[in-house]
Amino acid sequence: MEHRQYTDADYQAVCDFLIAQNRDDRTHINWNWARFEWMYEHPYFAKDMRNAIGLWFDGDRVVGAAIYDMYFGEAFAGVLPEYAALYPDVLKYAYGALKDDSGLAIAICDANGAEIEAAEKAGFARGVESETVMAIDLDAPLPAELDPEFRLYEPDPDEDFRAVQWALWQGFDHGEDRAQFEREEAPTPQKRKHFRRELNLCAVCPNGEYAGFVCLWMHDGTDYAYVEPLCTIPKQRGKGIAKALLYEALNRAKALGAKTAYVISDMPFYEKLGFRKIYHYSFYRKG
Repeated sequence: MEHRQYTDADYQAVCDFLIAQNRDDRTHINWNWARFEWMYEHPYFAKDMRNAIGLWFDGDRVVGAAIYDMYFGEAFAGVLPEYAALYPDVLKYAYGALKDDSGLAIAICDANGAEIEAAEKAGFARGVESETVMAIDLDAPLPAELDPEFRLYEPDPDEDFRAVQWALWQGFDHGEDRAQFEREEAPTPQKRKHFRRELNLCAVCPNGEYAGFVCLWMHDGTDYAYVEPLCTIPKQRGKGIAKALLYEALNRAKALGAKTAYVISDMPFYEKLGFRKIYHYSFYRKG
């Protein structure tokens, strides 16, 4: 067994590890390859600290990982099932290398008793924060009916990047001041390795403005899709745009072989669309 710091050359090996970890046991689906890929090129991800990510190798295969979530202070710690004995070492490394001034928090599935026990033995205590994963089975087509006022569009990740970012800015309630957006946001197009344009959709207004946006992530080596992100700009809400975009993307994912789709959320919106709560995660913190 070899432990070493992450380098960019390990990117695919980390994705492969996260796919393998969620192949049979989905209690770690809150941390999957798509979440890693989305985060890795996110403008807020602390890229200058990437070599703090800890990896454990058996040969050329990653079997354990400690990965910070956007920035230090929250992290994922996990191992492949057959390497469960390694988990305490991963926790120890995560706390030593990935904590901030307030310590470290790790989300652990309430159904994963072994990891909870290991975390508590390592000095972590359950806090008040939590997150939920919801799922929808893709066993039947979903009625993706977009209002004819809008047209469906697959934005180009390079040419349409700023337009998508502006839609996300509004859709996640940062305001409608374009000048403020231009001052505060200076992202560059993100070259995500496994990005699939056909699962990346916008609803476009007659004036060319994006009214809503959804992106699904799917890897050929999996049978599930991951929703991240989904939004509608405030002035276009109440027209069924988010539902139509999401259902269209889910239908496309189903055609590519997805049997299930996951989202990290507990919003009633998703329940109304057929998602159900399947896993609850509590944050365990060590100061």
